[in-house]
Amino acid sequence: MKVLTVIGNRPQFVKAAAVSRLLRERHEEILVHTGQHYDDELSTIFIEELGIPRPEHEFGIGGGSNTAQTARMLAALEPVIEVERPDAVLVYGDTNSTLAGGLAAAQARVPVAHVEAGMRSFDRAMPEELNR
Repeated sequence: MKVLTVIGNRPQFVKAAAVSRLLRERHEEILVHTGQHYDDELSTIFIEELGIPRPEHEFGIGGGSNTAQTARMLAALEPVIEVERPDAVLVYGDTNSTLAGGLAAAQARVPVAHVEAGMRSFDRAMPEELNR
């Protein structure tokens, strides 16, 4: 099975570290780093310290409004999903990267696996609550 994993911030690196190691024992994993909270030096430290493979695709999305970030991620993810042709897309948490990964996969008719959606606050003013 080929799994495309979408991560974009430091907490997602931590979550992915635990799953990626086991996933790669039996499946092919393609790692995508959206760069939602992009800092190359810090990302490199997390990758090395947690033993995560270097991402095959790095977008360097950076800042901007939630809508602008998500739109850029969707535009970047679409061709990656078309080329990689994964059997599933794996997302973590409740970030814009999570939303973009799930939506891009759904639009491509690729099943989505979602790990840890975050603690519900029921406060729709919070971007993470909207992303869930």
